[in-house]
Amino acid sequence: ADRLSRRGLMVAAEALRALALLAILALVLSGHVTWPLLAVLGFLAACGTVVYSVAAPALVPALVTPDRLAPANARLELARTLAFTAGPALGGVLVGWTGAGTAFAVAAGLSLAATGLLTGLHEPARAARPRRHVLQEIAEGARFVAGHALLRPVLITQFVFNTAYFVIMAVFVPYAVRHLGMTASGVGLVLGLYGAGMVAGALLAPAVLRRLAFGTVIAIGPVTGLAASLVMASTIWAPTPALAGLGLFLLGLGPILWVISTTTLRQAVTPSGLLGRVSSFSVLAQGSRPLGAALGAAVAALSGAEACLLLAVSGFLLQALVILASPAVRLARQPEMATA
Repeated sequence: ADRLSRRGLMVAAEALRALALLAILALVLSGHVTWPLLAVLGFLAACGTVVYSVAAPALVPALVTPDRLAPANARLELARTLAFTAGPALGGVLVGWTGAGTAFAVAAGLSLAATGLLTGLHEPARAARPRRHVLQEIAEGARFVAGHALLRPVLITQFVFNTAYFVIMAVFVPYAVRHLGMTASGVGLVLGLYGAGMVAGALLAPAVLRRLAFGTVIAIGPVTGLAASLVMASTIWAPTPALAGLGLFLLGLGPILWVISTTTLRQAVTPSGLLGRVSSFSVLAQGSRPLGAALGAAVAALSGAEACLLLAVSGFLLQALVILASPAVRLARQPEMATA
């Protein structure tokens, strides 16, 4: 994303996802779908998602002025969270009414439409840079993130947050059924509150960013995550679905403000020629999610789901302490755009 056209990469990534979906549709319609083929095609589609997730935030600063960067990120996150919330519900309805083939056909059609929309983006020309070995370029990005006083604690916080969050998600459904006495529909409704929290946070983001100091907005996500984990852990002693729903809603509400504010921070302080690599480390931090799920499964097997909720609280406490001790939370406003 620092070597090639970012718009071109986004188009190619979305086209790859569309082709993977079309291949799955063909397998479903022909009756030849198998788990190994689904795994391979899912892997290819996920590769497209990663490429898109790295290139897109690196392109945004070239499309809007610095004062519109945070509002632009808020609108992008609102669109993403609406899709995140509505997508599973729409897919479930389509599968229930007409079968899996229709759901994959609609998904492939939407992905092809997105590919067409992306081709219409105008990307300003970037100065050519000398090419070096890929490991040298990766190392340069790693040194920039590790040595930056604002970005380093953000990356650590993100890694710990994702780990702790998936410790909860690994055990929530069986915990909700066994300990909270919830039905399948009840579990679905409560899980949907996470998406509702994300949508609410994205809608509130522009007003919050206008009224609060920039660093305060950065702190909201980790602190809200800690509060959410405490609410979720309280269901051990007060087993009510309402508390679980509140915890998941908070997990969506605060962290979406974190995503918007830290993406804006990353775009502002990183030189354009490094932005793709720096963005890639943010995406890489999401790799802690399967680690958190594995940790949650192991702890639950040994000590029960309740122990997982308490473990998650310790993780959320750690990430809150890391970011609160960082200079990022003391920023009065969005930093000036990096010029080099």
